[in-house]
Amino acid sequence: MIGPPAIRCDAVTVELDGHRIVDGVSLEVARGEWLSIVGPNGAGKTTLLRAIAGLLHADGTISVAGRSIASMRPRARALELALVPQVPVIPPGVSVLDYVVLGRTAHIGFFGSETADDLRIVLDALALLGLDDFGARDVESLSGGERQRVLLARALVQDAPVVLLDEPTTALDIGHQQDVLDLVDRLRRERGLTVITSMHDLTLAGQYADRLVLLDRGRVAQCGRADEVLTEENLARHYGARVRVIRGDGGLVVVPDRRPGAARLVEGAS
Repeated sequence: MIGPPAIRCDAVTVELDGHRIVDGVSLEVARGEWLSIVGPNGAGKTTLLRAIAGLLHADGTISVAGRSIASMRPRARALELALVPQVPVIPPGVSVLDYVVLGRTAHIGFFGSETADDLRIVLDALALLGLDDFGARDVESLSGGERQRVLLARALVQDAPVVLLDEPTTALDIGHQQDVLDLVDRLRRERGLTVITSMHDLTLAGQYADRLVLLDRGRVAQCGRADEVLTEENLARHYGARVRVIRGDGGLVVVPDRRPGAARLVEGAS
């Protein structure tokens, strides 16, 4: 690795309402890498992403390109990190065009307004995501899949080197899941982006990410390549799931295991 990692977490701990949600997480994400955070419900995936984005107080240290997140003003963080939340706050009545333009805020001076170049960047992002004809539409009128693509467009126009995606395939059918993840991967390679996602779909996480981090009860339980993390034993132990992991040329596929005796695998791993 040349220079500091894109993201570094050292003993990161987050407490919410007296409950420890993230517990001593340490990890590094190299520049240009795609890291996917997986884990059962309540493992702390979204909380960790929000802490990395600087939206939650965290003990320990989180740094981006060698700079502590805690020392950065919101505008400076926005130039380094773009977050696509799972549950966004969308102003009522805002159009798609105006909402995506908000992604350019960090690039626009105080009391300034968007330039022709800003508008070109926004229109290019809408075209990339198949939203050319959506500019005048009210964001609240869109389907879940259309809205997800609008959120991604806003993150792309932010032009930050690190993109954080919280469940980016939520509400998308399988075709649009592939379209969005393929686009993220292509842009990662073309622009040198660092991508961190939280994902429930283990097959998609394993097929697109370079590395996986498996969280359980706020702690790093496993970290490594998909074939190292997504094993039947690990998923039985940390998810309480009966699954089969099928390996092929297209990557790993995780499927439910309904074979007789599969339940004993989970009992033995608990």
